Amino acid sequence: MKIKSEEEIFELAKKIYKVIDEKDGINIKVLDMKNSPLLVDYFIIATGNSETHLNAIKEAVVEEFKKNDHQLLYYDRDRITDWIIVDGGSIVVHLFSEKAREFYDLEGLWVESERIKID
Repeated sequence: MKIKSEEEIFELAKKIYKVIDEKDGINIKVLDMKNSPLLVDYFIIATGNSETHLNAIKEAVVEEFKKNDHQLLYYDRDRITDWIIVDGGSIVVHLFSEKAREFYDLEGLWVESERIKID
């Protein structure tokens, strides 16, 4: 797999956003993490309304990474929890139940990170 440019990574982030939106992900946020101490370009955060919904979103996100020939470092395969992570290295997707999203408050933790508007 070739190393992707910043533009290609941003385009993939937009595609993943759209996939989550098509699966009715709730309150989708994209955080620009390039200025953080983490080795990641974007966090994409969304809420699902049930374990089944979260799993469907996760499967669609994993498929989008694979369709775009982007290596996955890790994702929750079997475990269904209140917080599912799909780690594509430069893009990390966090899928939460409503209660877990409120509890872990990643947006609050990374309040200094720019929010990116995706149309």
